[in-house]
Amino acid sequence: MNYKAFATANVFLFALVLSAGTAAAQTAAPAVTEDFKPSSLNQPGQQYPQVNSQGYARFRIAAPDAKSVAVTLGLGGSGGTILTKAADGTWTGTTAGPLDEGFHYYHLKMDGGVFNDPGATDYYGSVRWESGIEIPAHDQDFYALKNVPHGHVQQILFSSPSTNSQRRAFVYTPPGYDKNQSARYPVLYLQHGWGEDETAWSNQGHANLIMDNLIAAGKAKPFIIVMTYGMTNDAKIGHMDSFDIHPFQTVLVNELIPYVDAHFRTLADQPHRAMAGLSMGGFETKLITFANLDTFSRIALLSGGTISMDDVNKAPGFREKVKLVFVSFGSRELQGGRAMFGGDPKVNADGLTKAGIKNVFYVSPNTAHEFLSWRRSLHELAPVLFKD
Repeated sequence: MNYKAFATANVFLFALVLSAGTAAAQTAAPAVTEDFKPSSLNQPGQQYPQVNSQGYARFRIAAPDAKSVAVTLGLGGSGGTILTKAADGTWTGTTAGPLDEGFHYYHLKMDGGVFNDPGATDYYGSVRWESGIEIPAHDQDFYALKNVPHGHVQQILFSSPSTNSQRRAFVYTPPGYDKNQSARYPVLYLQHGWGEDETAWSNQGHANLIMDNLIAAGKAKPFIIVMTYGMTNDAKIGHMDSFDIHPFQTVLVNELIPYVDAHFRTLADQPHRAMAGLSMGGFETKLITFANLDTFSRIALLSGGTISMDDVNKAPGFREKVKLVFVSFGSRELQGGRAMFGGDPKVNADGLTKAGIKNVFYVSPNTAHEFLSWRRSLHELAPVLFKD
């Protein structure tokens, strides 16, 4: 693989997609319906921010001494809503239009400083803890908290001689894992995106709830998910070509995988091991899996590039060793060729199919580079990941 070319292309992708998730807020919209309710992500007892049935968001901040207050929405702080001061010292503002369904990062800009909203819960993104707001999705049932058997998400700490440190990961074990002590499970190593960390997939992504609901419905085979920090956040937007995959590859392949196989009841072989990642995590997934085809048999890139026949032909053993390729994007990521680095993903998927390589190409409707795209992608991936 031409690493420099792929990394440089990623710079172009990241520059385009950071503002994509809030594009809907910048277009003309009908009159605002006054049925606002507190966001589901608010801290206990907090009334703001609020969301209405159309997907507008309304913010209110108490800052009597402030001179200016605005809200920036999206990874990287794209999009903006200027708040207006009232006589009681509160600042209020409503987005110019409805936001995309699903999760959004945001923060406040107050008198030149950057702050989180005291009414909202914080999530790690944009290389900092950001406030979060959720716009209810019409299909949110698949990641809802339901009365079904639940798996467990637990923190593990593992030794990393290569980085001279103790590192952290989170491990999802499926419902029933603790009861049947003889059962062993396949494993998915699932990576976050740039600016995030190992908490993203369970907090923002609801990966555990997605799996619980699929397993309860008999739609997915139970498997373990491992989520760790991808060592990506020292890379800066505009300088992604300087990112070196090798330190994280060593941590994942030589340190974390042996730890997981020693401490959990895994099916510790290549046919039962997969890797997936969103955005820059997909970039990492492609680099690491292609360099370790004896370790991973299933590869999933979620808004993180595509796999072409040229990639396959340059990777000895790919046809024999890789059992599934999964590529997904939000529909708006594909508009105007935004995500076409590495080629058209649909054309590439058709090429893999023609060559007899099992693959799935999924497009999340009406979403951009955002967590609803990735929640839906995991929901589509899980049932087919270890199907054979």
